[in-house]
Amino acid sequence: MFTCDICGEIVASEQDMKTHLLLTHMENEVVCPFCKLSGVNYDEMCFHIEAAHFEQNENESVMEKVNQVHCRTPDRKTEKENSHHYRMEVSEDVYSACASNDLKFTDHNHSKDASLKRKTFHSENLTELRELQENRLNLYDLTEINESLSSIPECPFCGKIEPCNEDLETHVKTKHANLLDTPAEGRNQPFYECPICGLICTNYQILHEHIDLHLEESHFEATKIIFLKHDFDHVPHISQEPLITLLSLKAFPGSTMKQYGLDGSGGYKQQQLRNMEIEVRRGRMQPIEFHKRKADMLESLAFGIDDGKTRTSGIIESLHRHYQNEAREVRRVWLSTGVDHFYSSLGDKGWGCGYRNFQMLLSSLLRNDSYKDCLKDISIPCIPKIQSMIEDAWKEGFDPQGASQLNNRLQGTKAWIGACEIYSLLTSLRLKCRIVDFHKPTGPLGTHPRLFEWILNYYSSGREGGPKVVCSSKPPIYLQHQGHSRTIIGIEERKNRTLCLLIFDPGCPSREMQKLLKQDIESTSLKQLWRFVGNLKHKQYQIVAVEGVLSSEEKAARMKASQIFTAERIP
Repeated sequence: MFTCDICGEIVASEQDMKTHLLLTHMENEVVCPFCKLSGVNYDEMCFHIEAAHFEQNENESVMEKVNQVHCRTPDRKTEKENSHHYRMEVSEDVYSACASNDLKFTDHNHSKDASLKRKTFHSENLTELRELQENRLNLYDLTEINESLSSIPECPFCGKIEPCNEDLETHVKTKHANLLDTPAEGRNQPFYECPICGLICTNYQILHEHIDLHLEESHFEATKIIFLKHDFDHVPHISQEPLITLLSLKAFPGSTMKQYGLDGSGGYKQQQLRNMEIEVRRGRMQPIEFHKRKADMLESLAFGIDDGKTRTSGIIESLHRHYQNEAREVRRVWLSTGVDHFYSSLGDKGWGCGYRNFQMLLSSLLRNDSYKDCLKDISIPCIPKIQSMIEDAWKEGFDPQGASQLNNRLQGTKAWIGACEIYSLLTSLRLKCRIVDFHKPTGPLGTHPRLFEWILNYYSSGREGGPKVVCSSKPPIYLQHQGHSRTIIGIEERKNRTLCLLIFDPGCPSREMQKLLKQDIESTSLKQLWRFVGNLKHKQYQIVAVEGVLSSEEKAARMKASQIFTAERIP
């Protein structure tokens, strides 16, 4: 199949493409007689002439000529000869109309000189136009036509033709900087794209608030959690709490299946390649960089190890220094063990938050000697490898209901994962963890103060007093809410006794996280970590917390219990 680079039409063969280019984009092209605007239909050209060249068009002679041109049909000899003859006839009629119309407005005293100047001007324009049309027609081969169209230095925004590509680049950067995907030269302002609707923001905090609006307004029915009463007396290590089951995705329409990555459109690898190709077309990535990154990606997938391109290390240590010397408004702060931040890449943008949060949690566990036996020979896996690990947990017998919802398959899909999949994966690695469900608000205006109290107790172990900054031995906490997940890496207690969570968001770009590595951290950079009680207003939150290591017997018992998932509920 061949796709027209001009209008996007798809045809079956190269010959059909040649015919399409000739008939659609060459024979029927209408050119403005005054400014050479082209590439628009007849009605748009009429409106352009009326709006932009009103005085020149006052006697309507040009419009009549354009009408004649539009309605005229050339005699058919050969496609090349007729097209050439037709375009020359169009050009002569239009330009003669333009010349005669201009002459009517010439001052009587200078009519002769003005006429000569205009005739010379239009003669030169006509010659230039003829040469342009002849060049286009001579480049009849499909490949040569594409090269000809791409070689004309024409502004894609206003249609202005520049003498060379360098002048065109300068024109676009100076006149249309606000329309570019990248900032103009001299402007260091970054851009942030909403992963849901594609909106471009210049401020990350604005983008964060914008995404929160998406999440609050949308209703993700496919991941709605239903709680049922069930008795678990026969499973001693699991508390008697409500059952968590997920609605079947099979019953939902194709649009919902697509939203959750289950439409068969490919997974991480396919999305990464598609998005890199888009970056090349937009001029934001050079072809040589595309092939280099593709090779790096294939190597990463072959070894199953994350390439580290979106990883930012050392933030916890930097925060410790900051809280020791600054942050006068903070009474005490508890930080988790060291943890790396992972940002969603082109391959998992829009669906990979759960996987990225698992990478963050694992980066902390690998630093802790308590978990070395469970995690020996494990490095930070890439996303397809995490999908494979979850599938292996399912094969062992963990969470059969959740596995059936996702057709027992994650690899090669963009399927979202949540607290249940994280729990199954961690438990299969013999890590002792628990799911706690804050299923409804416990404070005014839909807030969750009990969630904040639980986090504080987790990091502080209920102890009062001690130093201002506490680097605990506790790993970070996986936080899930409707449509998104994040990682809690600590909590502040302010001097006014208010609590503030410190959160790593996989949607926060690496360039923003790297600002936290500076010697003097700005408050604006810290704000991207802060979440106060009033910021968390989703109806329901779930957390997954790691609390130790399981024996083989305990792992087997938890696997059996996961046949019907349970969770602690607060309140």
